Amino acid sequence: MSVSWPWALLALLIVPLLLLARWWMNRRRKRAALRVSSVALIRAALPGRSSWRRRVPLILFLTGLAALAGGLTRPQASVAVPSTDTSILLAIDVSGSMCTTDIAPNRLAVAADAARGFIRETRDGTKIGLVAFSGISGLLVAPTEDKEALLAAIDTLKTARGTAIGAAILTAIDAIAEINPNVAATGVDLGDPPVADPNAFEPDTIVVLTDGANSTGVDPVTAAEQAAARRLRVFTIGFGTTEPAQMVCTADQIGTDAFSGRRGPGGRDPGFGNGGGRRIQEIDEEALTAVADLTGGQYFKAQDAEQLTDVLGDLPREIGLHTEDVEITFWFLLAGAALVISGAGLSLWWSRVGVTPPRR
Repeated sequence: MSVSWPWALLALLIVPLLLLARWWMNRRRKRAALRVSSVALIRAALPGRSSWRRRVPLILFLTGLAALAGGLTRPQASVAVPSTDTSILLAIDVSGSMCTTDIAPNRLAVAADAARGFIRETRDGTKIGLVAFSGISGLLVAPTEDKEALLAAIDTLKTARGTAIGAAILTAIDAIAEINPNVAATGVDLGDPPVADPNAFEPDTIVVLTDGANSTGVDPVTAAEQAAARRLRVFTIGFGTTEPAQMVCTADQIGTDAFSGRRGPGGRDPGFGNGGGRRIQEIDEEALTAVADLTGGQYFKAQDAEQLTDVLGDLPREIGLHTEDVEITFWFLLAGAALVISGAGLSLWWSRVGVTPPRR
């Protein structure tokens, strides 16, 4: 928590000053008290008040004054609030292993369906960009609010050889740099940027969905360092099971070089039809976790369609929030007023009930 007017903290001196004044008045009253022959008789005749009844109203009153004085400083609290200018770069792995059928009908089809649901459910006003990567990465759709364009691009996803996770992160950074002037492109030398709040991030976020390990291009952790230097969070999703399964993709999902150099019997691509090659899971969870941790994101693992849908469905709540200083003066003033009124009210009430009305 921070304050806008720190000099107003001097108002807190009112509490010790009031205590000092109370002590001085009590001492003066004792000196001026009349001496009587039997103090015990007078004490017995006066209505008694327990020590806690004397202290509680005073404590409430002084605490309320302290809260009111604190409100004068215009305190601010860092809270997570919805961002109004969020953009999300969704990078989808389209390597040949996405044809694996351990998640029916295959990983690519399930990932595409989950991405469609994510796009449809994302609140209006959020820009979404689409990156596809295999051995290379490319920006299919620049960040936009046009959901129909994004859905149409999802339908064009085709597999190819290789897995360039690091390149996908760099492509996403450059796409964000085009719309956010606070984010530098990957070719820009940032020098030694000033030390920033470790919890302060740009509203733009990168989401990487992959079923494998980086096989070409820049290392994912090196790319993540570029994202971290620009205060961009990267959320990573490892998709697939550890069970060996056939790789079967439809003709619409197969790119021209998806299985280049890997011909099956009779010259057929092993990804077509049944009886193709078998593939085991090769997710580099260590690297994906390191990428997320380095950038302030989070790593998720999804082993079936339901888990992937849940992960993508929960992401907007994580991504759509950013830390912002919000003034909470009102709550200080409200609490202070309530405590002052409570303390004064209790003091008056207990004083009234402690006095016996005179007889007529």
